[in-house]
Amino acid sequence: MRLTLRVWRQPDADAPGAMVTYRIDGISEDMSFLEMLDTLNEELILKGDEPVAFDHDCREGICGACGVVINGDAHGPERTTTCQLHMRHFDDGDTIDIEPWRAGAFPVVKDLVVDRTAFDRIIGSGGYITVPTGAAPEAHATPVPKPDADSAFEHAECIGCGACVAACPNGSAMLFTSAKVNHLNVLPQGAPERETRVLDMVATMDEEGFGGCTLTGECATACPKGIPLPSIAAMNKEWLRAARKVTR
Repeated sequence: MRLTLRVWRQPDADAPGAMVTYRIDGISEDMSFLEMLDTLNEELILKGDEPVAFDHDCREGICGACGVVINGDAHGPERTTTCQLHMRHFDDGDTIDIEPWRAGAFPVVKDLVVDRTAFDRIIGSGGYITVPTGAAPEAHATPVPKPDADSAFEHAECIGCGACVAACPNGSAMLFTSAKVNHLNVLPQGAPERETRVLDMVATMDEEGFGGCTLTGECATACPKGIPLPSIAAMNKEWLRAARKVTR
């Protein structure tokens, strides 16, 4: 497979960036998208050029480290992570545009690498539960209704990749934040921080400069783990409940 790649190159956060064109040959349809970028980088290194910087870690669709905008779509044409996207979804002779996540709260570090530590600060403001130290409690000591357990598992699938932010025309982090809030608030173990969690995490999200949500739904469409759009409504309900309780 022969491809033309238009890749965003930016030497550092302060320097201007631009799309640079590369032509690459011998790409197997069985390669992942990141393996294709590895091949490009091998060729660049052999030529004495600077390789393209991009984020990756497990390459199994679990860690959430990878993520680029491919032909205008976060993670590319399939609903999966960039590392699990395979080149069989492209045709011989295609031109592929590859850009970093585009969001004010995700500044570019270098090339395709962006700073997503804003997510870490949102988690740090409330994404935890209070637990006693010592021996672990008996697994069945706190019964959880199955609908609540199913909802918690569904929201716990969020891997924090940031595709929701990159896909949103407003650069909103509502889907990510709602997944983290709803994951814990639906469980009895998360009850002690239920009010403070949603208020603090939403406040931190706003402080980090993410845009407002207008429910366009692009976030849920791009999410590789299928976090549902109604998750945002559920978090809004939690926020209103907590705000009323705090102001009484």
